[in-house]
Amino acid sequence: MSAVREGLPEGRYGRSADERADRKLKIVGSVLGVVLLGVIGWIGWDYMAGQSVSAEVIKFQVVSDTEVKVHLEVRKDASQTGVCTLTSQDKQHGEVGRADFTFAQSSTRIDEVVSLKTTGRAAMIELVGCQPAAGSSS
Repeated sequence: MSAVREGLPEGRYGRSADERADRKLKIVGSVLGVVLLGVIGWIGWDYMAGQSVSAEVIKFQVVSDTEVKVHLEVRKDASQTGVCTLTSQDKQHGEVGRADFTFAQSSTRIDEVVSLKTTGRAAMIELVGCQPAAGSSS
């Protein structure tokens, strides 16, 4: 009536080979995940640090069929002159205006409203980018 067991119950005394392999895979996956997050963070920081002149469009107002007022916030070194390029598009996504605006103020943060002339009624404004002016000290 009594059943005799041959050997020890599996998994009762220590980990099986599959459990050890699973643990190693979890550790390797965690390490790779942390490394990936570090690389992404480093790339983002390098990109932002490499931008010596940057700007953001705060808001814009279409004044007429030939003019748009754009509120820009520019960040740069105080000793640097920055140039930002803006474009405007109409409802059909055709470009109706493009201009470069120079910011030579000796400040690190500039809030300014600029006037962009257009050839038609603008529906949208895009900040193409900013860079140091040619000959500007970095």
